[in-house]
Amino acid sequence: MPPILQVTDLLIRRGDTVILDSVSWRVAAGEQWVIMGANGSGKTSLLSALTGYLAPTRGEIAVLGQAFGRSDWRELRRQVGIVSSSVRQLMHDDEPAVVTVASGKYATIGHWGRMPRGDLTRARELLAEVEAGYVAERRWEVLSQGERQRVLIARALMAEPRLLILDEPCAGLDPVAREQFLRFVDRLAAQVTAPALVFVTHHVEEIVPAFTHALLLKAGKAVAAGPGARVLTSANLSDTFAAPLRLRRRDGRFALNFLRG
Repeated sequence: MPPILQVTDLLIRRGDTVILDSVSWRVAAGEQWVIMGANGSGKTSLLSALTGYLAPTRGEIAVLGQAFGRSDWRELRRQVGIVSSSVRQLMHDDEPAVVTVASGKYATIGHWGRMPRGDLTRARELLAEVEAGYVAERRWEVLSQGERQRVLIARALMAEPRLLILDEPCAGLDPVAREQFLRFVDRLAAQVTAPALVFVTHHVEEIVPAFTHALLLKAGKAVAAGPGARVLTSANLSDTFAAPLRLRRRDGRFALNFLRG
């Protein structure tokens, strides 16, 4: 069985600037990943390359054994769902959540004409699966930030992706809403039917127990990639963020302390 995602020797250069430098990364079925790195580490560029919006200078990206550049990019892109602030900002204020979710099947923002009944039924099922069934008829403008994130996850799942990327999904959430959302993500990642998840964050506190692997980026290079127990260490995180840090773990969650020099 091919890996869900295979990135091999990925180089992205624009002019004299190297954005990603020889990054290799493999996501197998059953693995749930966290990507961490400081601002400017290459996280956004890596996500853009994964979804086919940023062409590599060298290297290969394959989804389910099909390589970008040698297969139908539009079809491959459907296999990769993404939830990000850029998508959130495009939603229409007066659109009911159920329509927002259903339109994810067609990768469109907004919907003209009559939505097929089957799509609306599936959208309601997905809203229930992401524990937001109660917002189905509510307009986007009245949803809380946490509810919007769940709606966008349901929208991404509407296309039945094999890989789901959550790009800093806790940004803008208050502490209570953030913890509620993280517990939901933990339950989602643990489901047998869940797609492979990639969770992008700056904060170790957001890494829930269901995440099995981690990729650490620094200045466009991979500091470490692999099982979380091996990768998430004080030494690796100190290298990643170029500061003396101490990682602590308790009850399956993490905390990070800055050590003054």
